Amino acid sequence: MTTAPVQRPQLGGIRPPRGSRVDWRALALVAGSLAAVAAFAWPFFAPALPSDAQRTVPYLAVALVPVIVAGLTLALDRQFASAKAVALLGVLGAIGAATRVLGDTVGGVEPVFVVLILAGRALGARFAFLLGIVVVTVSAVITGGIGPWLPYQLFACAWVGAGAGLLPRLRAGRWARRAEVVMLAAYGAIVSWLVGALLNLSFWPFALAGGTSISYAPGAASFAGLLENLKAFALYSLATSTLTWDTVRAITTVIGIAAIGRPVLAALRRAKL
Repeated sequence: MTTAPVQRPQLGGIRPPRGSRVDWRALALVAGSLAAVAAFAWPFFAPALPSDAQRTVPYLAVALVPVIVAGLTLALDRQFASAKAVALLGVLGAIGAATRVLGDTVGGVEPVFVVLILAGRALGARFAFLLGIVVVTVSAVITGGIGPWLPYQLFACAWVGAGAGLLPRLRAGRWARRAEVVMLAAYGAIVSWLVGALLNLSFWPFALAGGTSISYAPGAASFAGLLENLKAFALYSLATSTLTWDTVRAITTVIGIAAIGRPVLAALRRAKL
């Protein structure tokens, strides 16, 4: 009498891909992210007055909520079929939320990116995408920071974690672990500035009165108007956050990954197995 070979469990109960089978859950998360990109970038393509923008943003934010829920539902179907994966999400979500709450006390010192990037690298892009959503949701509930800006923060942090999971794998070798930490630190610095710009974009159209060199130009839907708004937004971000808050976040992230990156990656990989 013969028995079928026993397969070792994998994180989240993910089954190995068979042939060229389409991963509809991954596609759903990509589609949700594209919808979020459109919500971020609408000022460059939709001619609107700042007063119209201010009234529209809450509706855009609410429209993103079903996208987030659908993405979570699809990903949770099999990605978290094991108790181990759920426990990892809960523990890392609590740690990330705590670091985000503590980071609010000092402008720009936000070690939450360290948690998201290391988790994404060790546990995968989809896991880190959901972790980013959990971290921001829990920290927003704790601090009362719930409002039209929350869906934008959810996607921004989810993308930070997922991006780390999509970075190229390095060949095993003597310097591979050090090179991996350097790559993650560089990635952390870049996304610190990018996330700051994205979050600025969510409220820039109605943040300033018109007529300045960094104000949103309403109705500028032509190519020349697009360039004008891109230039104004770049100057606005540079003056308000890139050189200050975002740079402090980048420095914090680089120092954090350099200090604890190697041991935390090793621990998370052992937990994954």
